[in-house]
Amino acid sequence: REYYALQAVFAGVDRANRAYDADPATHRRRQELSRMRKQMDRGDAAVLFSDENKSRTQIWEERRNAIATRWKVVEPQTFLSAGGATLKREPGGSLLATGTTPERDTYTISAASPLETVTAVRLEALADETLPVGGPGRQTNGNFHLSEFQLLLFERGAAAPREIALASPSADFDQSGWTVEHALDRNEKTAWGIHPQVGKSHAAVFPLKETLRVPEGATLVFVIKQLHGERHLIGRARLSATDGEPALMRAVPETIGKILAVTDHERTEQDRAQLASFVLKAHVAEQFAKLPSPSLVYAAAADFEPDGGLRPSNAPRLVHVLKRGEISKPLSPAIPGALSCVKAVAPLAATEEKEEGQRRAALARWLTDTNNPLTWRSIVNRVWQQHFGRGLVETPNDFGRMGTPPSHPELLDWLAVWFRDDAGGSMKRLHRLLVTSATYRQAVVLNGTKTRTATAASVNLDSENRLLGHMNRARLDAEQIRDAILQISHALDLRMGGPSDRQFDLQPGHHVTPRIDYTKFDVAATNATRRSIYRFLFRTLPDPFMDALDCPAGDQLTPVRNASVTVQQALALWNNAFVIHYAERFAQHLEQNGKSARERIVLAYESALNRSPAPDELPALTDYVEKHGLANFCRLLFNSNEFIFLN
Repeated sequence: REYYALQAVFAGVDRANRAYDADPATHRRRQELSRMRKQMDRGDAAVLFSDENKSRTQIWEERRNAIATRWKVVEPQTFLSAGGATLKREPGGSLLATGTTPERDTYTISAASPLETVTAVRLEALADETLPVGGPGRQTNGNFHLSEFQLLLFERGAAAPREIALASPSADFDQSGWTVEHALDRNEKTAWGIHPQVGKSHAAVFPLKETLRVPEGATLVFVIKQLHGERHLIGRARLSATDGEPALMRAVPETIGKILAVTDHERTEQDRAQLASFVLKAHVAEQFAKLPSPSLVYAAAADFEPDGGLRPSNAPRLVHVLKRGEISKPLSPAIPGALSCVKAVAPLAATEEKEEGQRRAALARWLTDTNNPLTWRSIVNRVWQQHFGRGLVETPNDFGRMGTPPSHPELLDWLAVWFRDDAGGSMKRLHRLLVTSATYRQAVVLNGTKTRTATAASVNLDSENRLLGHMNRARLDAEQIRDAILQISHALDLRMGGPSDRQFDLQPGHHVTPRIDYTKFDVAATNATRRSIYRFLFRTLPDPFMDALDCPAGDQLTPVRNASVTVQQALALWNNAFVIHYAERFAQHLEQNGKSARERIVLAYESALNRSPAPDELPALTDYVEKHGLANFCRLLFNSNEFIFLN
């Protein structure tokens, strides 16, 4: 039951491109507008009938009524069907498509502007008795699909037209999945449609991003692309322009049009709620449009723009307890919850909220509760593992019966309480406590020899050193070795953020998986020098160099890394193209800063090993440099135990 209770907490989460803002003020404003939109979608009366929105609705209606006649019909001068249909001029400035009905078509219509200033244009798809089921489309079901709508300006004497940017379109009706926004998305596979509202006229309004002052003698050109196929074409079209305020000239649904046609006294409460919701929705959309475009990150999300068949769920999905885990045998619905064995923490609150984010917030509060013993123990154990190479509990992902008992249970409890109460959850203070402790500052035992802090007897009694009688020798991680080579070669790129870098050659494969070749990558390229955290990980095809250094594959959970010492590691650190190139870079740096071979060797030791060479080492090292060259000497340093192990 508790397994499915935890699943129910995350039942509303999908994976999608999630928008975020780096600027905190923009983020807060976007969150505020998002909350307002959700409240509006739920029909929250407190939002719809707030004093602010009542005033906004009244002002909008008054101003709209005052300029309702500001639309001026554009009288076509030339008109052409790319598909071979015949466009016939009709009374009132509309064009009726007759004759050939192609699979796809593009109408190009040019005309003089009826206004000196244009703020928005309107496309009407008019019903007509000569069209199938009365239109307004030429398809047998009366529908049409407008793939793209463009407005061009031909100035007198110009050799080419100038495209006029359009934004924030609106329509009196949108077919499900075929909204008017698709007519401006530059994707000819998407379109605006109006099914099942066929047999009646429809309109779409396209505001200009910036007000257009039409030069004398200029011509407006309208491009109406209908490229979806299957004869989804507009049967009768009419174009208009306005110089009114775009927010007031938006297309309104038929239901809103009927509400506006009667006085306030004749409207029902439902009518007023619909009108208030429409005005507030337009206001929120306008405010969203004023915000800068957000960045996108692929992450867990519940509120995101639909992408094909991936659509956000309006509420958390229903999760059932399954009999023996079989999906075909659902039992009772699971109630969101956590672990009942943690008696010190109250059960999850807000688990019945319709907004899935509240469920996850409740779980976060449960996890970080000061009385929850699991979280604080788990954190200090993982930080201990980072510094000592092994956790007090050696299975950091499992503190249960299947895991390993703690080697020092009292110490684990003391650290957890100190971190919670004294350090206030400060990771910095926790790190400082551990690395300044007497335990961490113990010497390393090499080859079983005695040191001032460890005796042969203690080594024999605790061969695995679980009781920490001396410090364990720790090897650098694969990423640390790679970054250290770049740093010492004065090539490490410390830029933060941005997309990851592909350090392999990528070619299409025979099936879904592409061909990956790490040997064809130029190790001298700019994207080879970023910190290893910015490497693009191809999860199922790891980098052989990093793999040899025990870097885990990206498709596996690795709570504890292996730290093996193998022949493959020595060969990789000697022969890999990456190591060879940056050993040469390191040698070039040494040659520029050291006059003699002796000076260069000393500088290399200080840079790579953080010590000077011993007097008895210098003669042999000098002979090696003279015989094999400085670059090979640098490769030798990169392959030494002193370089790859923490001492």
